[in-house]
Amino acid sequence: MANYIDGFVLPVPKKNLPAYRRMAQKASKIWREYGALDYKECVGDDLDVKMGLPFPRGIKTKPGETVVFSYIVYKNRAHRDRVCANS
Repeated sequence: MANYIDGFVLPVPKKNLPAYRRMAQKASKIWREYGALDYKECVGDDLDVKMGLPFPRGIKTKPGETVVFSYIVYKNRAHRDRVCANS
């Protein structure tokens, strides 16, 4: 069976990416301490795609913003519920 994830998509001003990166590093450590298997932050770079619904259009980014996709990995839904109950 595949792992279970919680995922988040949000716009972040490009000028704030260094501060966001520092916060994400702290969040990663905390989620893992509570039992998550993994924590990832992915920053959009080449988001001008022609097919589907690109993240910038889907969440309506403003000029100077990029998209961050974050996700936390758990063994399964029950594991996720235990981790979240302890956080």
